[in-house]
Amino acid sequence: MTPDERRRLARVLSRLADASVSEVLRLPQSGDGHCRRIGVTGPPGAGKSTLISRLARRRLTGEGDLAILVIDPTSPISGGAILGDRIRMEELENEERIYIRSLASRESRDGLADNLPDILAALQSFGFSEVLIETVGAGQVAHAIRALVDTLLLVLHPGAGDQIQAMKSGILELADIYVIAKADQPGAKELVAELRSVRKERSVAGAGWRPPIVLSSHGEDESMQKLAAEIDRHQAWTTVSERWEDARVLWRAQHVESLLSRRVGEVLRALPRDALKQPIDELYRAVLRELADPGAM
Repeated sequence: MTPDERRRLARVLSRLADASVSEVLRLPQSGDGHCRRIGVTGPPGAGKSTLISRLARRRLTGEGDLAILVIDPTSPISGGAILGDRIRMEELENEERIYIRSLASRESRDGLADNLPDILAALQSFGFSEVLIETVGAGQVAHAIRALVDTLLLVLHPGAGDQIQAMKSGILELADIYVIAKADQPGAKELVAELRSVRKERSVAGAGWRPPIVLSSHGEDESMQKLAAEIDRHQAWTTVSERWEDARVLWRAQHVESLLSRRVGEVLRALPRDALKQPIDELYRAVLRELADPGAM
């Protein structure tokens, strides 16, 4: 991208990040084009940012520019976000074909950021061929990212046995590729065994895709080559499976759900304090009336 294009994109993304629900609904609908969307999730400290920095260079061997979205948690007290993950990607700042953007999670409670679907659509309209998205973290219920990406990577590190137990009924069942970062540390073999057990359970349930397990250690590039190849293999699989059309449906459903959730928050914050003292059933109906009023938008 040229410097002028980067500045123009930065302004567009800033407007989208701050847009209200009504402003989002007035945006033109995105076209039929598509850029590959790769989600990278996992618990804090797993090494997601380092992995993305290394993977991005490997993905640049293909055609087109690449964007990286890094989502950082917003403080519920100050409303600020540290946006520290981007610091660990400084080595990519001078790559002309890579665009990095930090996003605060703001009001989002699903590990993502407000208006993320619209931000992804904007990146598509600017001609990016691929977007890497790093979530805030992962847990049993933090799996909204699944609906927004084509391929989902779950990054874990040795010693994450307890975390796996917490994820078994959530993100662990939804990931397309398991990545073990810091695989040269003790406990990596045990983690591989646990993931193979989970993968076996998924195969019995008829998932259709057998998630590969990629081991990654700092300082070696072979694992990034393998990971990039597994991403390509999964992307190819999605295009010939029924999941491609299902993914488009999930994308729209998640987009509407996030907008409704934000709109409810807007309505509640706009209500006078006395209204919030009503019985729950009356308050519920009052919120529903506001949601149904076109003029309130």
